[in-house]
Amino acid sequence: MPLRHVVPSLMRDPARALVEFGDRSGGEVVKLNLGSFRPYLITHPDHLQRVLREKSGNYVRAGDGLQWRPLKRLFGEGILSDGEYWTNSRQILQPLFTARRIDGLVDRLAVAIEEAIDELAEPARTGQPVDMGTVQAEIVCSAIMRVFFDNKITVPDAMRIMEAQDAIAWSVMPRIMVPWAPNYAPMPGDRTFRRAVQLIDDLLLPTVRAARDTAHEGADDIISTLWRGRTEDGGRLDERQVRNDTVAMVATTTETTISVLTWLWPHIEQDPTVATRLYEELDRVVGDQPVRREHLRELRYLRQVLDELLRLYPIGWLFPRRAVEEDVIGGVRIPAGATLVVSPLITQRMSMFWDRPEVFDPDRFSPEASRGRPKYAHFPFGGGPHQCLGMHLFYLEATLIVATLLSRFRFRLRRSGVPGIKVAAALRPLDRVEVTLRPVQGVAA
Repeated sequence: MPLRHVVPSLMRDPARALVEFGDRSGGEVVKLNLGSFRPYLITHPDHLQRVLREKSGNYVRAGDGLQWRPLKRLFGEGILSDGEYWTNSRQILQPLFTARRIDGLVDRLAVAIEEAIDELAEPARTGQPVDMGTVQAEIVCSAIMRVFFDNKITVPDAMRIMEAQDAIAWSVMPRIMVPWAPNYAPMPGDRTFRRAVQLIDDLLLPTVRAARDTAHEGADDIISTLWRGRTEDGGRLDERQVRNDTVAMVATTTETTISVLTWLWPHIEQDPTVATRLYEELDRVVGDQPVRREHLRELRYLRQVLDELLRLYPIGWLFPRRAVEEDVIGGVRIPAGATLVVSPLITQRMSMFWDRPEVFDPDRFSPEASRGRPKYAHFPFGGGPHQCLGMHLFYLEATLIVATLLSRFRFRLRRSGVPGIKVAAALRPLDRVEVTLRPVQGVAA
């Protein structure tokens, strides 16, 4: 794909341009001409399975280019990197995120979410508009800091970290768009990035250091677990890696749910049929009771809604990879050292794999419609060894939040319509999503 087509399209509307590149590729492996930087675009589910799973050892995270290089200055070596650092962090953290353990935390998460949602009673009573991005951040931080960080990080501090992460998401865009620029070359956003990273360190490093002294007491929060954990050679993580993994886990346990759910409200207001089916399912399954563990498996349509949100707005929208050794994908030779662009945003919106891909349609994830669909046509959490640890947590937490909100309140958008996508380190709405809430009578608090 020539430079004259690629760069102008990316500058005008990055999200639309990327999807158009995928559609024009027809699922074939193509090379994007970005001047001196020419990555291979991988979109077909069969090719993605080879890269992310079958030959994952040959396709490592592209730490020296594209999306990861600017973000690596925040997350460093650890659970979001590769090689030995990733192996050690993954081995230590994975037991905290098994399906069995997360299921055992459901009721604690449910209570924390309920208590945070209680705070919306007053704006609902007075008709005061609320920003759903901020509301969801407060709900998620309240639940995650209590259940996964043992309140070692306060909710106000967590909210400040969320704001810093938001600033970072925008500040790295110039470097993502110009991936060949060296780190030493000044770029717009660098100063904002440095200030935000310093704020995160100022808030988290004292907590990380204090947790080292009490980690042996058996607390099972994330920071204590990192300090207690053993590496493959029987050693311990050093302070820098515990810091890196703490920053990464604060981000990944909160950002996914906050960002994805922000798109829910405009979509279900735009499609009354979807809203009606959600309300009917909640009335039938939950009724006037608080949402609890026993309700979650019965909320099947809500799960389809979440899957459709993740199809359109995958939080991990770009997974760059670097080929360690030469390979052949789809008949195309991939030289050693080449960068591959792997993007759920692209594949999950390609008309080759999805009927009417621009339409919000949760029924595409019904059991009948999902039967026979290639695994890597929908991969919002990545795949293979690097699949996101927090996938099961997202579905439980998001289900609890949406079910609790919609069983207690009805809402109306202040500005109708679905916002456009603003591409940053994560996908964000171009406009704030503000709503007014109305209490549902008779619901147990």
